Amino acid sequence: MGNGQVGEKIKQIREFQNVTVEELGERSGLSVELIRQIEEDQAYPSLSPLIKIARALGVRLGTFLDDDVQSNCVLVRKDEHRKAVRFPSRETKVGDLNFESLGYNKNDRYMEPFLITIDPEESKDPLISSHEGEEFLYVLEGEVIVTYGQETYVLEPGDSIYYDSVVPHNVRGGAEPAKFVAVVYTPV
Repeated sequence: MGNGQVGEKIKQIREFQNVTVEELGERSGLSVELIRQIEEDQAYPSLSPLIKIARALGVRLGTFLDDDVQSNCVLVRKDEHRKAVRFPSRETKVGDLNFESLGYNKNDRYMEPFLITIDPEESKDPLISSHEGEEFLYVLEGEVIVTYGQETYVLEPGDSIYYDSVVPHNVRGGAEPAKFVAVVYTPV
C-alpha cells in the first residue's frame, strides 16, 4: 500500500467526522501544513505523526493501513505480506524504511506488528520521535541502532528491545540494510 492511500484514508475519516484540518492540527499537536501535506501525498510521515493523528481522530493506527478487515484470528502467509507504507530517508533521516503489515486484516487490534527493512543512512541529525505507547523490536538481519533517551544500543540478529515510546527515541540502520520485526502498541 502506498502512502497516498494513507493520506486519503486520513482525509476521509477526518471529513466523515466533520473535523477541519485546523481542528485536527490542534488535537494532534501537528502543524496544519504537515497534515495537508500528508493528506495530499506530499509528505511521508514517520509513525509518530500517524499515531498522533490516529489518537486525535479516535481510531487505531491500523485504520490508516488496513484494506479489508476480518475479526478474530488472522493468518498472514510469508507470500502475503503487504507493504503498508514506505518512508524515504529524506523525511526520516534514518534510511529508507519499508513497513510490511503483519496484522493488516485483524479488526479491533491494539498492537501493530510490522516487518521492517531499513537501508543505511549517514545522517548527522536523525529524526527523534516520541508518542504514547510501547514498542518491541526483534532484529532478523543486519544491525539496528536504537537511541532511547540518552542511551544508544546496537542490536544484532537475535537481539530485541522493548521500550516505552513516550521517551524520545530513534531507530536506524547500521552500515548494511537491516530487517526486523516491530510491534507497536498505542492506546486509543
